[in-house]
Amino acid sequence: MTVARHFLDLGDAGADAIAAMISDALDRKEARRDWPKGKTDADEPLKGRVLALVFEKNSTRTRVSFDVAMRQLGGTVLILEAGSSQLGRGETIADTARVLSRMVDAIMLRTDDHAKIEEMARHASVPVINGLTDRSHPCQIVADLLTIIEHKKPLPGLEVAWFGDGNNVLHSVLEAAGLLKFNVRVATPEGYEPAAEFVEIARSGGASVTLTHNAQQAADGADVLVTDTWISMGQADADDKRKAMAPYQVNGDLMARAKPEAIFLHCLPAHVGEEVSEDVFESSQSVVFDEAENRIHAQKSVLLWSFGLLANG
Repeated sequence: MTVARHFLDLGDAGADAIAAMISDALDRKEARRDWPKGKTDADEPLKGRVLALVFEKNSTRTRVSFDVAMRQLGGTVLILEAGSSQLGRGETIADTARVLSRMVDAIMLRTDDHAKIEEMARHASVPVINGLTDRSHPCQIVADLLTIIEHKKPLPGLEVAWFGDGNNVLHSVLEAAGLLKFNVRVATPEGYEPAAEFVEIARSGGASVTLTHNAQQAADGADVLVTDTWISMGQADADDKRKAMAPYQVNGDLMARAKPEAIFLHCLPAHVGEEVSEDVFESSQSVVFDEAENRIHAQKSVLLWSFGLLANG
């Protein structure tokens, strides 16, 4: 009998499991090179399993990557939108978790308040996976780490520079840094720093975390430059925030301060001309579409870990 595991944050898996996820993702990606996207992996490890994708927030990459990932692993998916399900009409998270646990083999939830996914996990008897909350975005970071390693950059001692908002994606970057021993320079405007909890998680794990309001200082000698959209869905202070963020745009001048072989990451969607300039976004150093594709391969390894089917994980 397999063991169900929730994946709400990277720490739920730990360093060894994340390393095993990345290794498995690399192997599975290589094994199906040039295959049609809809062809199942040779071993079909999730044949007969059903994954429920529950969306309270809009999605492109999370929706498509989980759907394709599950199909490639031999399983199937069903998609629930909050607005077209009883969840959007007042049914509790607890009751939804208990009902879905009787009908599907795993649940992915993409929502706003992290407390919702914690409640889902408390009441579900099947694995619950975080497809994004306002606290963290762990599946994105597994894909980012996979992309970094694919581009021949070992993680221990890596210098990662973040620019802009101290948001949920950065929180997961910091958590990963503590687990996998790389360093993070965080350049944000005053008042937009990451949660102190995640800075402490990184530092207590042995990572060096530099908090600065100087984008140039963060970029100097960096191996990887990362940013995200400045304005999240539904934010009311968009104009003021854009003004605060403007000095943190990743542009040619900033990239020139990094190592010559540095790469640029962005989880997308990008607002070219805001958080990143067009010359950087379209440059050979930009690996954002490798990163987007790798959501599929990362999701597959997360799913296998959640079902207790990942070797060495």
